[in-house]
Amino acid sequence: MILGIDPGASGGFAWRNGALPAAMKMPDGEAAVLEALQELTESSDDGQHICYIEKVGGFTGKPQPGARMFTFGRGFGFLLGVLMTLKWEVHLVTPQKWQRAAGLGTKGTRTPAEWKRTLRDEAARLYPEQKVTLATADALLILEYARGQKHGARLVDVLACRHAWEELPDGTKICFECDAKQTK
Repeated sequence: MILGIDPGASGGFAWRNGALPAAMKMPDGEAAVLEALQELTESSDDGQHICYIEKVGGFTGKPQPGARMFTFGRGFGFLLGVLMTLKWEVHLVTPQKWQRAAGLGTKGTRTPAEWKRTLRDEAARLYPEQKVTLATADALLILEYARGQKHGARLVDVLACRHAWEELPDGTKICFECDAKQTK
């Protein structure tokens, strides 16, 4: 199982257990987060537990009260502690890294709301079978980044099968949803 996490109260989880992706908004409260992560751990088809979580710092792009930043950091630390206790292989990935891999560039002069819509629209394009929300979009894109890391692949355009194809280092394009292949 591969899990992508956008930490924070307005973030979410996205995972792929076999071929089917799923996503949910961040559960409310530590007990609910613990329960969700325990359920994901127990439901893994392949016994692997690989998590890519957005690496966050002490600054979120706009000034925040100290108490709010402390709460955010506490929640991030709680997520890391639970993942490590449940024996997940944890990888921290910066927003710049997963956004660049998705080919989205940077926020630039766009407003925060415009940028979030751009991210949501890209996640919806990659995962048309999912109900993508602002809470789950980043987690789905982090999941897509994680899949590329796991398979040594890079995302290429959606082709005829309507799934996201990936290109392997040898130039072969493969769809992990329906096992279709296209050689160079």
